[in-house]
Amino acid sequence: MVTWNVATAEPPEDVTSLLQLDVQPPTDLYVIGLQEVNSTPVRFIADLLVEDSWSHVLMDTLAPRGFIKVTSVRMQGLLLLVFAKQVHLPYIRDIQTTYTRTGIFGYWGNKGGVSVRFSFYGHMVCFLNCHLAAHMNYALERVDEFEHILETQDFDMDDTPHVLDHKVVFCFGDLNFRIADHGLHFLRSSINSGRLNLLWSKDQLIMMKKKEAFLQEFEEGPLNFKPTYKFDRNSNTYDTSGKKRKPAWTDRILWRIKPKTPPMEDDDEKASTLTDDGQDEYPIVVSQDKYTSEMSYGVSDHKPVIATFSLELRKCFDTPMVHISPEGVWSADQDAALNYTIQEDFMSSTWDWIGLYKISVDKDEIPLLGGQYVLGYYSTNMQSIIGLSANFQVGDL
Repeated sequence: MVTWNVATAEPPEDVTSLLQLDVQPPTDLYVIGLQEVNSTPVRFIADLLVEDSWSHVLMDTLAPRGFIKVTSVRMQGLLLLVFAKQVHLPYIRDIQTTYTRTGIFGYWGNKGGVSVRFSFYGHMVCFLNCHLAAHMNYALERVDEFEHILETQDFDMDDTPHVLDHKVVFCFGDLNFRIADHGLHFLRSSINSGRLNLLWSKDQLIMMKKKEAFLQEFEEGPLNFKPTYKFDRNSNTYDTSGKKRKPAWTDRILWRIKPKTPPMEDDDEKASTLTDDGQDEYPIVVSQDKYTSEMSYGVSDHKPVIATFSLELRKCFDTPMVHISPEGVWSADQDAALNYTIQEDFMSSTWDWIGLYKISVDKDEIPLLGGQYVLGYYSTNMQSIIGLSANFQVGDL
């Protein structure tokens, strides 16, 4: 998981460190939240017609490694992307996205939150990328904006209509919380000497968690990395401009496990064996393996923050809703046949379709070139691919 305020910059050529590509064990999902992607009117309209430069670089990097872009959502400078290994696609279902504007009276969308929710092997998860109000004295406004986003984002799902209805929620982004009270000299001295713990008690988010009940439900790893804002660009030097902004941990990654439903008074014995969403029968455990910043990138005045998580879960299902396979030998110069079967309880739609995808090759080369392909069944009702064939060979034209 990555959060980065890119300050309208173009992406670096190499994102290997950003995506932790050389880390073991290999990753199954990538969730990348960006803030302040260039959204000038001309650029924003251009990005509506073609993929923005950040999405392009990330896809070009991850596609050869077997990742597929599951979905993305953008609101002005806020961009959220989800990538998954191909093997997981049939089990990522009911994908929905939404957004909430908070900046400039909610009209332009320069601040706010964008989110993606889906069912992952039957477990309801939600990812929320936020950019909250700036400046030292706006801590209460940041809390209010965060709570407003959580309360107002809606999904067209009976069991999880709101963000906090999901079994697991990840909230991240440029939350913009600052370090209160301490002067600039003390801040820089503590950072340079590695005594980051001296600053934790005055971090506004940590302070607000002690006061706000809804924030106490969110967990965060220890801040054992240097504050990620504000830097001179293309350097690891904190702000030397006339403003001399104080360093701060503005960029954060939080997570929340849905609390168990309390026992009901009229049936304590029965209720004591049950929790919301069947959490006892299908538990999910989230553990954070890494929480750090990546100091090597200098295109922005923020440094990216990276977290890796392990999700231990019991799959609610492990059978695709659709089985699909090619029939006979396929060639680009002749008609081809395929076979598919669906589960009895699957609600198909006349708008469903089956696509042919070439493995790790640009879409403009399909289907003129032979090579390895895969068939995918897209469900309109579930807004996702729910069945994939095995990779197979197609002959050249």
